[in-house]
Amino acid sequence: METGVRKISTFIEEIHIEGGKPAEKPITMVVVAAVLKNPWAGQGFVENLRPEILRLAPVLGEQMVQRLTAIMPAERVEAYGKAAMVGVNGEIEHASALIHTLRFGNMFREAVGGTAFLSFTNSRVGPGALISLPMIHKSLTGHRSHFLTATFQIADAPGPDEILIAIGAADGGRAHPRIGDRFIDMAEMDSEKASA
Repeated sequence: METGVRKISTFIEEIHIEGGKPAEKPITMVVVAAVLKNPWAGQGFVENLRPEILRLAPVLGEQMVQRLTAIMPAERVEAYGKAAMVGVNGEIEHASALIHTLRFGNMFREAVGGTAFLSFTNSRVGPGALISLPMIHKSLTGHRSHFLTATFQIADAPGPDEILIAIGAADGGRAHPRIGDRFIDMAEMDSEKASA
């Protein structure tokens, strides 16, 4: 199927030392990003985005998940997220359309055994913009240790009539998490209310 993909870029980061202290094990983050022609470019305002969503999202999701899990096997994935950036001639809705559908997100969730929603960013940017891809634990959304952000950029993307979509995964949380989980806060706040 013709997807209009111009390029696919992969980014791998390994964190060995944080705050001057070695990590117990290196933490790896992987991002797979696809740059494609905006299928709605040049058409003015398009009311119904669904036909292109149905055509593209499942195919892109499957291809990108295969690439990511070839680098980081599914059983290693602890945290995940996604991002979509549209070029300056497009609408943010165009970028959002390709990632905010279960036909895209479920490919990733099911492949890595996740149950949590995929945290995300979506925005309009020019080529070479620094892109932030947020992640959370794939199942335990209150684990702040896995509130991570992968940052990357592609020098020539997205072009004005392009969309850049990305998925990211990490095989651990931050190197030295020390701020506790949301669950701890919730229990403490409930206890404070009860004793007040």
